[in-house]
Amino acid sequence: MRVSDKNVKVLVIDDEVQIRNLLKVALSGYGYEVKEAANGEEGIKYALNFKPDIIILDLGLPDIDGIEIIKKIREWSSTPIIVLSVRERENDKIMALDSGADDYVTKPFGMGELLARIRTALRHRTLVSPQISVELDDLKIDLASRKVTVEGKEVKLTPTEFEILKILALNTGKVVTHKQLLKEVWGPMYENEVHYLRIYIGQIRKKIEIDPSRPRHLITEPGVGYRLV
Repeated sequence: MRVSDKNVKVLVIDDEVQIRNLLKVALSGYGYEVKEAANGEEGIKYALNFKPDIIILDLGLPDIDGIEIIKKIREWSSTPIIVLSVRERENDKIMALDSGADDYVTKPFGMGELLARIRTALRHRTLVSPQISVELDDLKIDLASRKVTVEGKEVKLTPTEFEILKILALNTGKVVTHKQLLKEVWGPMYENEVHYLRIYIGQIRKKIEIDPSRPRHLITEPGVGYRLV
């Protein structure tokens, strides 16, 4: 008996037209709405505009490596990603999963297995819609385009400054500890280097606060961490 999953949107990013056709026919038969992308740039665009419930991604794309696509999508979305690839090396699987993929299936694959993996990923997906932008009065942070504006004027952040602000934005209103920020931005070896944060937080405040000495958005929680409000 077929399991119907109506209203579930699937984005297939694969440069092989035969694979795309196979998946579209099979998944549509189970009630999924399928959108196809033949390259990475198109896939990222559809990930933003189509707002899929799950993404099936090939790593060997003609323009952007699949690992980079996973990283880009993970900057602003928690949509489940299942990698579908001919790459069988353990290192490739580890890289994909560490970059944010939820599952890894090697080609050739059985449709029954892939459907089971899709159902599992959908059960585990977050119930909260992906957060693409955060607006706090005069401050706007667009996570997808990595653009930050204050009173409508764009401010330029370094990649590290943006990573810190992005983590705080994804946890708006919540305290993010020093250790959490250091681990996310610099890695586990830097969990105790609190002075790194003090320097960067000061630089970010100069760019996003009207009065950096009296911050309205980027608040210090003494001895604990920082909070974006």
